[in-house]
Amino acid sequence: MKILKSLLLIIAAIAIVLIVVGLFLPQKAHVERSITVDAPRDAVFQQVNTFKDYNSWSPWYQRDPNAKYEFTGPESGVGAKMAWESDNSQVGNGSQEIVESDYPSHVKTKLLFGEDPNPGYAVFTLEEIDVQKTKLTWSFDADFGYNIMGRYFGVFMDDMLGPDYEKGLQSLKQKIEN
Repeated sequence: MKILKSLLLIIAAIAIVLIVVGLFLPQKAHVERSITVDAPRDAVFQQVNTFKDYNSWSPWYQRDPNAKYEFTGPESGVGAKMAWESDNSQVGNGSQEIVESDYPSHVKTKLLFGEDPNPGYAVFTLEEIDVQKTKLTWSFDADFGYNIMGRYFGVFMDDMLGPDYEKGLQSLKQKIEN
């Protein structure tokens, strides 16, 4: 009985330490990657302002080509929405909706994953380098508030999401340039 009591005290102490440490972890996470595309800013904007061809360059589509997709709202711009369902845990279920579209420099999407009511936001920022070159930056921001598990997740967000963003940007560059 004494061993069980000691074990429970150790488990409780570890849980308290994890909670306290979690409260001191960053509340917000930011991931950002950029690439230069040899194309006019208009051509790049047309690709990121719609979900019509999203799966042709999305790194997540390649993980589960059998996922089910539903597209609603306008074809492009504010209100365009894509929802997906996948049995693959790396893809999961969720939705993405364009909530800001400022031609030709900025597109912002709101992302919801699974049952989590807290959205993340992805932003495409386009900077004209010259008439035939565009710097495309893809960023993601999440605010975990007091969600301790989310804060732990946020610490590793750049390592988890960054390579996918790099792969997606490379695929998008190839699509646009070809």
